[in-house]
Amino acid sequence: MRLTNVLFKKVKSKRIMVVLESVVSGHQYNAFRDRLAEKLEIIRFDPYIQQESLYRERKKIRSA
Repeated sequence: MRLTNVLFKKVKSKRIMVVLESVVSGHQYNAFRDRLAEKLEIIRFDPYIQQESLYRERKKIRSA
């Protein structure tokens, strides 16, 4: 192993991909948010119930 490989840290991404889930029907979609931001809560159209509903962040998928 070279000395340069030891000295450098792995850089984390500024954004992450998360799963948003509808509170009403359970419909899910993926979205991006900043790593340091608070968890997402969005009102968006839900195709299962054909109305707008609240979507909450359920879990982190990966770094983006």
